[in-house]
Amino acid sequence: MAPRLKTLDINLHSPERRLIELRMEHADLDALIDGAVEQPPTDELMLRRLKKRRLALRDQIARLELALDPKEPA
Repeated sequence: MAPRLKTLDINLHSPERRLIELRMEHADLDALIDGAVEQPPTDELMLRRLKKRRLALRDQIARLELALDPKEPA
């Protein structure tokens, strides 16, 4: 594999890129949930599943942010 392709492959699978993807998915879920709430009748089961997925994404984002930028001990 050429050096440039290796660099590209590493960048595609970097933790920073994963963090961006998770943030985008979280924002998409926010918009979907907001839209579902505004459009009655709302499927409550679907809404709960979306909110649960959004919460899981928020937890993943927090863990990844901490791993990428650990706080130094005070």
